[in-house]
Amino acid sequence: MFDGLSDRALVVPALVLAFAIVWAWTAVLAGGPMGGSVAAFLVAWVAMMAAMMLPSAAPMVLLYRLSGSGPRGEVRTLVFASGYLLVWGAVGLAAYAVAAASAAVTPGSRSVVAAAVLVLAGVYQFTPLKGACLRACRTPADFLMQHWRGGTGGALRLGFHHGAYCLGCCWALMLVLVVAGSMGLGWVVFVAAVVFAEKLLPRGAAFGRALGIALVIAGILLAARPDLVPFVANDRM
Repeated sequence: MFDGLSDRALVVPALVLAFAIVWAWTAVLAGGPMGGSVAAFLVAWVAMMAAMMLPSAAPMVLLYRLSGSGPRGEVRTLVFASGYLLVWGAVGLAAYAVAAASAAVTPGSRSVVAAAVLVLAGVYQFTPLKGACLRACRTPADFLMQHWRGGTGGALRLGFHHGAYCLGCCWALMLVLVVAGSMGLGWVVFVAAVVFAEKLLPRGAAFGRALGIALVIAGILLAARPDLVPFVANDRM
């Protein structure tokens, strides 16, 4: 077991390397068709979730490692992060169904559906549930104090719990990614940047509300004049 500066010297480079790998993989997967099978979709989805969500979850992962995760801290930290990603992997099944349904929508109706999703995501930015989940994600120390569980099983449950809060915070943005963006790389980068800003910047909550207004405006504009909003991606399923 390591501690203090030794932990940071090991964990931080490991996280940076992991982020670089999953972003490289995501760039390859997002650059072409997603594939028709559930398995192919889930492989791409989990890679994208790792690339998009782990950077903003890094403070929580690092704090967990530094806050007494036990003599097998490295393993338990990996289990904690794996529990977090398993939540998003499970969400991939729902995302596959949504993507398949979106692909079946006629081209003339696709902009209407995308507009509705944009407005929904924008409105959700102002809901109490969004605010509560965002506060949990923005305060790693408070989260760990309130939900701490010891042992390897506790690390997995804690990862699930954190993933559930993160899902509550970001599900509407993921819906935008799947329906309006068809999981294109540009949208992956955009949503990842938004999630990072909301969770880690000093005025992340205010940024999220401003984003909500922008999403509602974009949705209304897309519904009224689809030709003026060229950013909705073509289907890639």
